[in-house]
Amino acid sequence: MSAASCPLTEDQFLCSICLDVFTDPVSTPCGHNFCKACISQHWDRNVPSQCPNCKEVFNIKPELRVNTFISEMAAQFRQSAQQKATSSSSEQHIVKPGEVPCDACTGTRLKALKSCLVCLESYCETHLEPHLTRAGLKKHQLINPEENLEGRMCVKHDKLLELFCKTDQVCVCMLCSVSEHKTHDVVPLKEGYEGKKAELGKTEAEIQQMIQKRRLKIQEMNCSVELSKEGADREIADGVQVFTALKESVERSQAELIDTIKEKQRETEEQAEGFIKELEQEVSELKKRSSEVEQLSRSEDQLHLLQSFTSLNAAPPTKNWTEVRVRPPSYEGTVRRAVTQLGETLSKQMKKLLSEVQLKRVQQSEVEVTLDPDTALPYLILSDDGKQVKHDDVRKNLPNNPERFKTCPNVLAKQSFSSGIFYCEVQVKGKTKWDLGVVRESINRKGKISLSPQDGYWTIVLRNGNEYQACAVPPVRLSLKSQPQKVGVFVDYEEGLVSFYDVDAAALIYSFTGCCFKEKLYPFFSPCDNDGGKNSAPLIISPVNHTE
Repeated sequence: MSAASCPLTEDQFLCSICLDVFTDPVSTPCGHNFCKACISQHWDRNVPSQCPNCKEVFNIKPELRVNTFISEMAAQFRQSAQQKATSSSSEQHIVKPGEVPCDACTGTRLKALKSCLVCLESYCETHLEPHLTRAGLKKHQLINPEENLEGRMCVKHDKLLELFCKTDQVCVCMLCSVSEHKTHDVVPLKEGYEGKKAELGKTEAEIQQMIQKRRLKIQEMNCSVELSKEGADREIADGVQVFTALKESVERSQAELIDTIKEKQRETEEQAEGFIKELEQEVSELKKRSSEVEQLSRSEDQLHLLQSFTSLNAAPPTKNWTEVRVRPPSYEGTVRRAVTQLGETLSKQMKKLLSEVQLKRVQQSEVEVTLDPDTALPYLILSDDGKQVKHDDVRKNLPNNPERFKTCPNVLAKQSFSSGIFYCEVQVKGKTKWDLGVVRESINRKGKISLSPQDGYWTIVLRNGNEYQACAVPPVRLSLKSQPQKVGVFVDYEEGLVSFYDVDAAALIYSFTGCCFKEKLYPFFSPCDNDGGKNSAPLIISPVNHTE
């Protein structure tokens, strides 16, 4: 196909690194083309060597040679482009403020496209052409246009600064290297440049690493703040709940105190009203007799007075009011007794509320727990989902593996824990005896078993339907206000804490404290023997009910 029917475009001659027409184009083993200087600098900054286009990695840096065919094609394209640019309006390339002018232009100065580090001049498209086509000038190093190229000259010898003194860390010319820097470690500018680039790359990597560490620290701190906020919100909610309940108790006690005092006052008023009514009745009767006596005493008829006197009504019966008193009730001690009773009520209520709050918190540590059939005594029956266990009179034919209990009706969970906190709940409804707790991995499972912390068991048990005991040393008899229907088991590995809760009553049953855990811990369950059917109900691992 002829060139006329398939014209080459500018994009085909652009280096993908500098985005300019190829200068000394080279081809990588993967088939992509770049300026020799561009790909060399790219590989100096990035280890291992990798193609910027397809990302193919070269463990050994390829040896690059100029592709003469592409070089000639690029030169032809550059010349053609320059001719087109020359024929177009030069107004488009007139230098503007802030741009570097062409040093070769006379009259109207055009915008420079490149600066030559050898000639120490900057060139527009037209005047740059010799550097792109002439063999001698093509070896000159071209850079993006820069002003003050004189700054690249030695002020003492007026020579190009083409060397770097590693001793004094300054750029020098050839004459400097044989005079005042004669004994110094002087290297070519490129070598010094590459060394500093490597240092900058290392510094950049270190800075990026520091940035990453600080970003991770920021994330860690944000996470801590978020956890703190969640904890604060939870604490505030719990505090509001507790104080609201206590406030309501105080208000109820205050209302009861006021009602008690008012009732006493009302009884006093009713008693006084009764006495007053009775006295007023006597006064009325006495007034009536007084009127009759007064009327008769004014009579001057002697016979009438004597005859009427005998018929005068007898004095109405009256009470002896001398000892009758309305005594104000004594309120002494009323407030004190009310406050004392309130204190007792608040103390009980506060313990109950705090237990509820504590239970809610430990319930947040719920973990998935299922029973391990490989540890169960052959007399035990486990549900398919591994959540229930009960005792049966028929022994199953199972292998006596090391993990299995041989004589006691015990079973462990599949899950073990060697750090952190965990919690599970077990329904014990309908049972007359059971054992619950946690054990360490190395417990004896074959011979006589002692449920004690010294032997790796932290448990509580029920016997005879209502006798609860913590298997400590010595054993602790537990007096519970109600029989638990569901028992919560909580463990804080690092704190050495094992606690048991009556879930429905939201009450702490018992805690083993100061434990020293060094092995894996397994949740432990024993439904005990079925006692002729009296204890046939299963132990059931139940999900936590988080509803209020």
